[in-house]
Amino acid sequence: MGETTLSSATYSAWTIGSAFTGRPSLSLTEDFHAAVDHYLSDCEQAGRNPQKPASGKLMLRIDPDVHARIGIAAAISGESVNQWAEEVLGRAAREVLEHAIHA
Repeated sequence: MGETTLSSATYSAWTIGSAFTGRPSLSLTEDFHAAVDHYLSDCEQAGRNPQKPASGKLMLRIDPDVHARIGIAAAISGESVNQWAEEVLGRAAREVLEHAIHA
């Protein structure tokens, strides 16, 4: 696969939720609004539409053998397929994003 980098707009959207830990609530609200304004401005300057919030629903078409192995892995982990997939996909997404940010 080719090298992928995050645009500043994508990075801003990804970090908005994690940049405000431990801040007083008034400052937090002001900083959050400033971050969103910056993200929207960056999208406009780059000619991109802002990302919309994800619905939390994801439909996948995968090989039946992979599907079966996922069911087994989830059962061994004591989780439903949804719980297992959320954990595994979340971990994979974090790894890719961390790598892209530090690339």
